[in-house]
Amino acid sequence: MVSLEDVHAAAERLQPYIVRTPLEQSAALSERCGLDVWLKYECFQLTGSFKLRGALNALQLLERPARVVTASAGNHGLGVARAAALLGVSALVVVPETASAPKVAALRRSGAKLIQFGQTYDDAEAEGLRRARADGVPFISAYNDVGVVAGGGTIALEIFADLPDAKTMVVPAGGGGLIGGIGVAAHGVDPGVAVYGVQSEASPALHAALQHGSVVPVAVGQSLADGLAGNIEPGSITFDLLRAHAREVLLVSEAAIEQAIHWLLINDRVVVEGSAAVGVAALLGGKLEASGPLVVILTGRNVAASVLQAAVSTPLTRRVGAP
Repeated sequence: MVSLEDVHAAAERLQPYIVRTPLEQSAALSERCGLDVWLKYECFQLTGSFKLRGALNALQLLERPARVVTASAGNHGLGVARAAALLGVSALVVVPETASAPKVAALRRSGAKLIQFGQTYDDAEAEGLRRARADGVPFISAYNDVGVVAGGGTIALEIFADLPDAKTMVVPAGGGGLIGGIGVAAHGVDPGVAVYGVQSEASPALHAALQHGSVVPVAVGQSLADGLAGNIEPGSITFDLLRAHAREVLLVSEAAIEQAIHWLLINDRVVVEGSAAVGVAALLGGKLEASGPLVVILTGRNVAASVLQAAVSTPLTRRVGAP
């Protein structure tokens, strides 16, 4: 489905358009966890998240169609909108009516046509698929797309270039596109690397799929990790990639996600959204025992001011897993 060669080809396509994001050691997390912990700052990517990588690679593989449709909680839509603008393509982005206000505002400024539909990501995805089929135009899935998966995998190539002896990668996981691409690339370079996914207890689609041995519908609750929320499209390529490459998909609570947002701001001076904080939440909560060097991917920074204010309003000592 997706190979290391696909990821290398994606990296070559993307190089003129994206930021090569920094990888830095976290002294605070290393001390707290008792191992060498590094942070991959994909939150500094253009559009505020890693999503541009997959969106741009997918559009390039389509050889610049006149128009595309996508569905998103926000960040993937921003990635598709930027990719479409770079390549001279028209884009329609469908997001739920409950999408994060900052992401909606950014989409309104992006040049893409925006439609808000339904109360959940699942509603928006169904509407996006319906419109794409009705109009006969490509649908750029946020996860169920070979180009999107390969684009996300380019992050792992950058990690190995900067930290060749990386032993563990901790990846926020929603639909499975990013962890699938990271897994393909990481295991193509070093089959011994441990790849862990992390998602919220409020939306455990990938965790449930691994537990059941197949994609199953799950109840989706409100979550600070809104970019990871939602079910998986039946037949998604990401399930087989997950089984092949992920050692485990861990679940973290909303309180732990909020604490991780606060921790990263105080200790590493970086602003992240809830979806980006789940890996650090797993570390702070002692959810995994892993070898270092360990790399946590911080996937995005598009957080509402109200969410950030709430996260830092309570002292860390009162939070789940806090020192």
